[in-house]
Amino acid sequence: MATPAQGMRPLTPRDIAGFFAMVVGMFMAILDIQIVSSSLSEIQAGLAASADEISWVQTSYLIAEVVMIPLSGILSRILSTRVLFTVAAAGFTLTSVACAFAGGIESMIVWRALQGFIGGAMIPTVFATSFMIFPPEKRAGVSVMMGLVATMAPTIGPTLGGYLTQHMSWHWLFLANVIPGILVTSLVWFLVDVDRPNPELRKGFDFVGLALMAAFLGSLEYVVEEGPRNDWFDDEAIFGLAVVAAVSAVGFFWRVLSYRNPIVELRAFADRNFAIGSLYSFILGIGLYGSVYLQPLFLARVRGFNSLQIGEIMFVTGAFQFMSAPIAGALSKRMDLRAMLALGLILFGTGVWLNSHFTAETGFWELFLPQAVRGMSLMLCFIPINSVALGTLPPDKLKNASGLYNLMRNLGGAIGLAAINTVLTDRNALHLNRLGDNVNLARPEVQQMVDNLSQRFDGLVADPTAAAMARLVGLVQREALILTFNDAMLLMSAVFFGALLFMPLVRRPGAPVKADH
Repeated sequence: MATPAQGMRPLTPRDIAGFFAMVVGMFMAILDIQIVSSSLSEIQAGLAASADEISWVQTSYLIAEVVMIPLSGILSRILSTRVLFTVAAAGFTLTSVACAFAGGIESMIVWRALQGFIGGAMIPTVFATSFMIFPPEKRAGVSVMMGLVATMAPTIGPTLGGYLTQHMSWHWLFLANVIPGILVTSLVWFLVDVDRPNPELRKGFDFVGLALMAAFLGSLEYVVEEGPRNDWFDDEAIFGLAVVAAVSAVGFFWRVLSYRNPIVELRAFADRNFAIGSLYSFILGIGLYGSVYLQPLFLARVRGFNSLQIGEIMFVTGAFQFMSAPIAGALSKRMDLRAMLALGLILFGTGVWLNSHFTAETGFWELFLPQAVRGMSLMLCFIPINSVALGTLPPDKLKNASGLYNLMRNLGGAIGLAAINTVLTDRNALHLNRLGDNVNLARPEVQQMVDNLSQRFDGLVADPTAAAMARLVGLVQREALILTFNDAMLLMSAVFFGALLFMPLVRRPGAPVKADH
């Protein structure tokens, strides 16, 4: 075993086993966002819910999760990493069972919110623990593993969700968590011992700050999730919650910057590398969740594929991501992390740009290269971003900073999806108008097409001309939708190429972080 860095206790097999159990818990929490998204229609039918109600199965989870992620820092200091993670894993498992047996949409939303809130504590705790117990020479390998988990879970979620729903039932989307959840809970309780609780922090616990943070992040998440579907501020609920988010944000920032024991320590952003790393985490969230959202949506709406077919296509990204992990791990030991991050951003931007050439015939092989490039790039982005953001922080700031760092990725995903949905709505209307202006019967070629279609429908329907016109309208709508998806992909690609502008601000990660044990 390598000699531990100065100030760090020796790494033991028990530490490694306990940490691996924590990583499995984190995988479950991240996976549960995307595994459900591919099967919402089946859940809707099973619970007899409306289209508006079923979206809350996702929204309630995400809102609760973004509140817990930054809160986990102070909770882990009060309770210890072992106790917090054990409670989170046990609670996540129990609420998964409750979700599987929910009798209606109302109870499902309540249990999903609790599942997201409790499970959200597992994600940042793993990141902080990795920097507390592993010496610098082992962190590259650990970052590879965490990167695979954090980015693979959203990628394979649609595949796994589609498989479970098609071959079993939607209930197994939640019941699949039970056995791993019991194992994780037990192993973490008996194996993890990385820090000590500090009950003194309970004195003066900032309940006002907690309420303001919950109002701010919860309202913000609702606004960006529901805004594109409900015409943004034309909807009274969205407008009201936007006001709540703005007012509570002012109160939250004032509180955490003035209170002696703040719920979240924002001064971590004074560290330039952490601030830039968090920005890149935000950008990675846009790409990670945006690409996993856009491509399945295209395949469902344009190609008419079911969830299992979509999952099989999406698996290409996960396969190349897995294959690239050892390459990225080796590069991180030999290459300046800033150059590695730049390479990852360029490759991700290129992969998304290649995705911006959708046609009505796009299928598995047309999407193979774009997905392969994107899959290769994810680990090249994640490892250096993780090291840049957390690799230079002192131990007293690490747990809190890990929560903020992971929060930025989730907010990037939420805000990115809101922007994408807005682009889809606006650009689709624009393309429909433009195509509609050009596809009119005054043009000879359009009239010829209608005549040809009418001849094909002659004898098959009562009114061949009406059928031909309906077919033409359908073609216009399809092509407008394809152009819209291409625009959204181009915009996302521009975000990643634009992120290269911040590279000169990144300092090379230096001194190791010591454990507070």
